[in-house]
Formats: sequence, structure tokens, C-alpha cells
Amino acid sequence: MDQHIEQHREILERIAYAAMLERGLLPEFSKEDLAELERIEAPAHDSGDSLVDLTDLLWVSIDNDDSLDLDQTTTAEEMPEGRAKIYVAVADVDALVKKGTKLDGHAQHNTTSVYTAAKIFPMLPEKLSTNLTSLNYDADRVSMVIEMIINPDGSLLKGSVYRALTHNYAKLAYNSMAAWLEGNGPIPEEVAAVDGLAANLRLQDATAQLMKKFRHEHGALSLETIEAKAVFSDGQVESLEKEERNRAKDLIENFMVTANGVTARFLEENHFPSLRRVVRVPKRWERIVKIAAEHHYDLPKTPNSKALEVFLIKQKEEDPEPFPDLSLTIIKLMGAGEYMAEMPQGAVPGHFGLAVKDYAHSTAPNRRYPDLITHRLLKAALHDEPVPYTNAELQELAAHCTEAEDAANKVERQVGKSAAALLLKSHIGEKYEGIVTGAAQKGTWVRLLKIPVEGKLVQGTQGVDVGDRIHVQLIDVNVEKGYIDFKRIKSSRR
Repeated sequence: MDQHIEQHREILERIAYAAMLERGLLPEFSKEDLAELERIEAPAHDSGDSLVDLTDLLWVSIDNDDSLDLDQTTTAEEMPEGRAKIYVAVADVDALVKKGTKLDGHAQHNTTSVYTAAKIFPMLPEKLSTNLTSLNYDADRVSMVIEMIINPDGSLLKGSVYRALTHNYAKLAYNSMAAWLEGNGPIPEEVAAVDGLAANLRLQDATAQLMKKFRHEHGALSLETIEAKAVFSDGQVESLEKEERNRAKDLIENFMVTANGVTARFLEENHFPSLRRVVRVPKRWERIVKIAAEHHYDLPKTPNSKALEVFLIKQKEEDPEPFPDLSLTIIKLMGAGEYMAEMPQGAVPGHFGLAVKDYAHSTAPNRRYPDLITHRLLKAALHDEPVPYTNAELQELAAHCTEAEDAANKVERQVGKSAAALLLKSHIGEKYEGIVTGAAQKGTWVRLLKIPVEGKLVQGTQGVDVGDRIHVQLIDVNVEKGYIDFKRIKSSRR
């Protein structure tokens, strides 16, 4: 019995390992990588370049319950005239992982940590990402700080970037933080234990809500999707748990989006190139217009993020339960993001979904390689040093990061579907209601409404398009390949 119980996790780990190799990603660190790691024995320290000492500020990390690779901490200060000063400290990974080293080579190859249902494949070894380069609780760390002064209307008055020494006073988790902020749960013990921290977090939350309101008034999209996480019991997939948006996630998202804008503009003002994250104009705007019309709303014929945001807010207010399904539809129709190299005075398009022109990933260098590149550019600009990458290198890296991140996403989805297949294999023949999430030459895809599972529609694809609600029957699963197959059926009226 024990052998069978342990099998699920073992199966998924094997599938994940094979999927990494199949997609051209490295599932393990080489002997050379590990030998280099052995020589790194302590966190980075003040190397004499006049770090600002900010260890007395009430810094906290807010992340997933099980996160150990802590990339950022935040804190806030009240200012005159209703303004607030927000600080975001980001781990200075480059202080220990230098360009051109073996560990940097591994990180550059994979470009991201890969989080599968059964196993994490970290971009950097855990000795670094969860310890020496992580902004861990009760530890001093060298950080890149993005300081932002926020107006009472939620707009950014000004931002600055510098290196500092910081200290994490509380390791907090999204769910318990959100419950407290939303008035649905007690104050987390970690917050109550630090004098003044509750008030500081209330200020952070209130400022983030103002920033969110301002961003959405200027066209940032209110999209909500439901992520599925496999829940294990004694090594066996027991259920799929929905991970939904909450107030604490909103806090971090709004701070990070604004901080990433500050770093992009800082590089531009210093005549440095940057690596931008871009979501171009939606690929299938005409279909988005049609879906809005089905909800009795008229969108303009040309892409307009503000108009789309007004429609999304209206739908969320009028019909909140299916809103994540509508969000997923819009996301699929917008198309995937990509990295692009932006040269000084360049004209790279902005991020349609975030309604920002200047967006450079800089807040997660433990788990995302473009952020590590950005930090090297920032440090060179701060210290008046030459640009550490040629224009050609940046353009190559942008293309590679896009491809590798896409590969990592496919690995995560495949293993997630394998976990779902393990859960559903005893439910062949059962009927469900679903929403079409993809319709192209290579296949039609459906996500079930009651269980957060996506599969392929292999029968009855004619005439269906993204956003359509249909009834399906589960006809087959393949755990090894992560296949979940449905056929379309007529709705059974009772």
C-alpha cells in the first residue's frame, strides 16, 4: 500500500525531469556548477561602495506560504500632504553570481525557476536562492532598493534606485495576510510580534489600493484567473486547489509593477539599454469585441485598454462568479508576452495588459534571469561603469529568455495536467460544463468550470471558439503525456 501511495509524486517527478530535457532545459546542476557553489560561503556584504543602511526600517517579505526564495521585501513611510513613501528591496543576486560564471551559465540557459506540481527546478542552487541570496527572516542583506513617492491619487511622484543594507523583520504569507487585511482573519502572529508593523502594513495596503485604482483608471486590466495547485497526501494527488487573487497579492503586484517601471526609466534616463517585458496589441481584438457584444457591451473596433478595462469592471460587478473564466478568455486572446531589448531612445512597444510603456523585470532575480540582467545594468549605471552587455547580446538574450520561459511554462502545464490526469483517471465517462480557452489549427482546448482542469476537445470541435461555454464528456487521460481528452455533448436539461 505504501509503495502505491508514494507512486504519484514519483511518477510526476519523473515526468517533470523528462519534460525539462525534452524542452531543452537543464534539470540538474553540473559538477562544475556545484564546485563553484562550494566556494561561495557567505552572503554578500558591504564592499565599501557606501551602501545606505536601512536596517532600521520595518521590512517584511510577503510571498506564498511555502516560498523560501525571497526576492523582495517592502516597507512604507507616511509623508506630508497625504503622500506615502514605498520602498521595495530586491535581493542583490549579482553580488554573488557574477556574469560569465558557471552558475550564471546555468541560470542563463534555463532563464527561470520551473515550479512543477511535484518538484521545483530552481534557476540557482538552493544554497543561494533560499539562503545566501534570499532576503531571509531576521537577516541583513545587500539589496537593490527602489524608492517611490506615491501621491494621494495613487500616481507616482518620483522614484529612485540605489543599493542598501536591509533587514527582514517578518516572513509573511499571502493567504493569512489577505485574511487580516480584508477583515476575515486574525492579525498574523509575525505582525503582532513587531512594534509598529501592523500600522506599517496598513499603510502599505492603503497605498497599494490607491496605486491599483490609479493604474486601472489608466487602462491596466482587471484580470483574474484561477490557478490550480496539486495537493498531495502521503505522496498521492488528493485534489486540485484553486489559488485565487487576494488583497496581499494585490499589494505586492502593484508595488512590483510600479518598481519595474522606475527601473526601466532609470536606465533610460542614464542612456542605458534595458530588457523590457512586452505584451503587444491583442492578436484577436475582433474576437474580444465579439465577446463583449455577447455581454451587451460595445468595444471600439481598434484595440483600447481603457475601454476593455471598463467592460471588465462592469462584468465583474454584475456577474462575479464566472469572471475568472472571462479573464482567461481575454488573456488567451491577447497573446503571450515577450522580452525585447530596448536601446536608449528606442521605441519598443509597451505592456498592453498593464497599460505601461516602461516595464523592465527587476524584482525577482533569484528565480528569473531577465531580472539578474537588469540588476547588472542598474549597478553599472549607478557606478558610472560601461554597459555590461552589447546591444547584440541583449537582443539575443531577449529572444532566448522568451523561448526558455515559454518552454518552462509548457513543462509546468504538462506536469500540472499529468497531476490532473492522475486525479481524473477514475472519472472517465463523466460529464462537465467547460469554457473554450483555445481554438487554433493545432487544437481546441477546454477548461472545466467546477474543477480547475484544462484538456483537449478531440471530438465536436466544429464551430466553437475561445470564450464559448460547452458541455463535454471526459473520454480519455494519459498520465505520462499529460493528455486529458474531451468530446462535446449536448447539454442535458433536467
